[in-house]
Amino acid sequence: MTPEDAKPGRQPDPAATPTDIYPHRPLVSHDERQSLLGAGRVRQRGCTLWLTGLSGSGKSTIAAALEAELLRRGVWAYRLDGDTLRTGLNAGLGFSAADRTENIRRIGEVARLFADAGLVAIASAISPFRADRDAARRAHEGAGLAFFEVFVDTSLTVCEQRDPKGLYRKARSGQLAGFTGIDSPYEPPERPELTLHAGSESLEACVGACVAMLEAKRILE
Repeated sequence: MTPEDAKPGRQPDPAATPTDIYPHRPLVSHDERQSLLGAGRVRQRGCTLWLTGLSGSGKSTIAAALEAELLRRGVWAYRLDGDTLRTGLNAGLGFSAADRTENIRRIGEVARLFADAGLVAIASAISPFRADRDAARRAHEGAGLAFFEVFVDTSLTVCEQRDPKGLYRKARSGQLAGFTGIDSPYEPPERPELTLHAGSESLEACVGACVAMLEAKRILE
């Protein structure tokens, strides 16, 4: 392995991608899996809720509360938190534009697998670039899976006032470069399935809106 091969966030070389790969067909189809998972329980379909917004907007708090609420209702759900994934799956990635894109691609692929398994995947990540979120959507829709973009629309002013991790303070003082919302752009969703105003709405209201959307979209029955 060369030093170049060992660089974090290095993109795979298409020329080096193996071609003799033959995915094994499952014995249980996606539709059959959905039906079996709902037997004797809350009926559900696999999907992904993608919570996006600035740091400190409330994404992780809402995602954790939503996961807990769904589990209490007997819904199979799992939360994929951006910061948590950076301690394991995405530990080798930094915050360059290329690494941010790869970070979101990996989260999207894991979420797609959970959704395909019949779970409600709840991804919470800043995911600042619209193209990266759109790519995650396409990966889901290409597999016949529902993808719901949830914009946690909390103003920069409120996020800075909260500053739970002290990151805005570091960014403003020049200790942290490339911070989203300060010296790196955030591209808000153009047509999200749901917008949450976590700066003025209660946590309960935000969670309730997510559950109501899942029911309206017939993810939960």
